[in-house]
Amino acid sequence: MPDDAPLPAGPTFPIGLAEATGRNRRLRELLAGPDLFLAPGAFDCVGARLVEASGHSCLYITGAGISMSALGAPDVSALSFGEILDRIRRICDVVSIPVIADGDTGYGGPLNVIRTVREYERAGVSGIQIEDQEWPKKCGHEPGRKLVSTHEMSMRIKAAVEARRDPDFVVIARTDARAGEGLEAAIERARAYRNAGADVIFVESPQSEAELVEVGRAFPDVPLLANMVEGGKTPILPAARLQELGFRLAIYPNALTRLFAKAGLEVLASLKETGSSNASAGRMLSHGELWTLFDNATWRGLEDRYMGTNTKV
Repeated sequence: MPDDAPLPAGPTFPIGLAEATGRNRRLRELLAGPDLFLAPGAFDCVGARLVEASGHSCLYITGAGISMSALGAPDVSALSFGEILDRIRRICDVVSIPVIADGDTGYGGPLNVIRTVREYERAGVSGIQIEDQEWPKKCGHEPGRKLVSTHEMSMRIKAAVEARRDPDFVVIARTDARAGEGLEAAIERARAYRNAGADVIFVESPQSEAELVEVGRAFPDVPLLANMVEGGKTPILPAARLQELGFRLAIYPNALTRLFAKAGLEVLASLKETGSSNASAGRMLSHGELWTLFDNATWRGLEDRYMGTNTKV
């Protein structure tokens, strides 16, 4: 291409360099709709692209998954806010669907909650989950959780609601009271958090279908979140059943994490035993399929536009 030749009009940017718009409004529409929707979890860009490519309408960023993948530690609050935020930014950049992110306790006092909400919103998050544990928090399906007072958590929610710039940004209030104080206390706490302005209620770790029924009955007019943790405290119910019980959203935080780990062990064991990956090739994406998942043609076309080359992909 001559130096003075005009560039072709209308460059197409891959999602990783583009800016997704309207996601907050889309999440609100999903929550207001008639059907329960699913938000599979991801801890990195690969998982996030798989969630969107598979047709899901929403993505959940798992704090536990980030801890395992970035630090090699379980969900023990050892990662800093900055480390978590960096991963969240990267994930939000590679999908166009709404993203809900685990915000733990807000990472400190009310001022920390305000900053967390502002930074998550800038990063592209459409909904934040904040819980009523003390810091350092623990996984919601592990023992030893300690709670702050109902008033302190209510003020976390109030600060989060007042800090958001876009009124469509969703604040999810999670209570971990079921484990130590019982289901009735958890429901009472959740009511207080709703009164403080929470858009969605998340009662963590009900221990039976009957308890899920009770949660649904307690909040007939509030969007409810169900946390489906394979091997956790709560039974895994079909989406249709959760919808019957009054839930609007179901998250599957580490279904991909568990699958990746098991599949990885199986592939690596086969490789060690046979000296080849051929036996596992049918369970993998090919080189081209993997690159296509990440918009290879669009990235290369954009490079060609400014390099004046014609790279075949």
